[in-house]
Amino acid sequence: MDRILERLREAVLGSPWQGRLWLVGGAVRDGLLGLKAGPDLDIVVEGDAGEAVQFLVHSGVADGPPVLFPRFGTAMLRVGGVPVDFVTARKEAYEPDSRKPQVEPASLLEDALRRDFTVNALLRSVSDGDLADPLGQGLADLKARILRTPLDAETTFRDDPLRMLRAVRFRWQLGFEFAPGLAEAIQSQANRLRVISAERIRDEWVKTLLNPAPDRAMADQKELGLLAEFAPELLDMVGVEQGSDHHLDVWDHTLLALHNTTSPDLLTRLAVVFHDVGKPATRTVEADGRTRFFGHERVGAEIATRVLDRLRFANDDTEAVAKLVRNHMRLSSAPTLTDSGARRLIRDLDSLVPHFLDMVEADASALRPGVRRLDLAAVRRKLAEIAAQTPASRLASPLSGDEIMALTDLPPGAEVGRIKALLLEEVLEGRLAPGDAEGARAFVLRTLAAATPLDPQTSGNQEDS
Repeated sequence: MDRILERLREAVLGSPWQGRLWLVGGAVRDGLLGLKAGPDLDIVVEGDAGEAVQFLVHSGVADGPPVLFPRFGTAMLRVGGVPVDFVTARKEAYEPDSRKPQVEPASLLEDALRRDFTVNALLRSVSDGDLADPLGQGLADLKARILRTPLDAETTFRDDPLRMLRAVRFRWQLGFEFAPGLAEAIQSQANRLRVISAERIRDEWVKTLLNPAPDRAMADQKELGLLAEFAPELLDMVGVEQGSDHHLDVWDHTLLALHNTTSPDLLTRLAVVFHDVGKPATRTVEADGRTRFFGHERVGAEIATRVLDRLRFANDDTEAVAKLVRNHMRLSSAPTLTDSGARRLIRDLDSLVPHFLDMVEADASALRPGVRRLDLAAVRRKLAEIAAQTPASRLASPLSGDEIMALTDLPPGAEVGRIKALLLEEVLEGRLAPGDAEGARAFVLRTLAAATPLDPQTSGNQEDS
């Protein structure tokens, strides 16, 4: 960040723009907190941001042409490979059912009043590094670690309801507390999230899940009425008792598992959030009092897909999370992981195996204390050993459908598919080496000669992982 600011400082030196460009927002806040600055650089301009950006382009500081948004008085310029956003100091007015404000140029004070929180309205001069606190409150709130809105909180949240989700994220990301009345304002305005696009909600939720305390942030989202607006399916877990190996209801178990995720990985954390979301719809209590959740992994995968699609997550991410949820019980029924089970897991999950193991570990860590658990260290060693011997790409039938038809004179159809599935089963069970086409041909001819039913369900063990 410093080198980018230095280039901007040199570019405006001695020009009409000297002293009129101010760094604002998270970069200033985090710098004062001693935190590593994020990738975003926001500059507020006393004057027309478009004109300032054009000047910077002509000065040679820019990597290329700017992207201009004259209606909103904003522009984006890449400097040294880093995108820098410029905005005209402005004031805004919103229609009740719109997120598109009417804007007009204004003073730095008026610009500060339109921002989300006082600690995000602090300014640092690009030219001389001087710090400015237009509201006269930001520095004090930063020191006290208080999250306060510049205007009345209900007005601030009504103008841009996404700020309510940002409030929760900042609370737990920065270790701040809400100013008096802020939580109540969120509760009163929570339904305003409906005017926010799914994409903006998704992006903010992702940032929240990746922060240091995603479980506490999600608890806040529930208590403040925000979760009900964008993922109400998750609320069905609240109060659903589990019994047996569990000492918490489904919701609190999920939060504890989320707390115990070992790395800030999005796919893993989303999988943990949804891993038991199918339990409320599948809960039954048997005659002996045992609580069961048959098929909850399948139902959970369907719910995860529905929620993530609604929030416009990338298809690949949605499919990955659904696959993880659908498979999260794979290690629950066997005391050890066999070679065959390891091959099946690698075949089915491939690059998702590390996410799967992290999810299973987080899930297991949230069980009732004292419950016997699978030795995941041994599982990791076994999977690494098998993957080194046979990567997922080789866990397939050694013969293609065309090769099977040429060998057996069978026409295209279900019988060819059954033979191919049987060959795959032999590979997974370790009785046929991956890629061993000659061995596969001999096996097929031997099986046909013995008139053995070509049904993979009759060969080898069933799913044992």
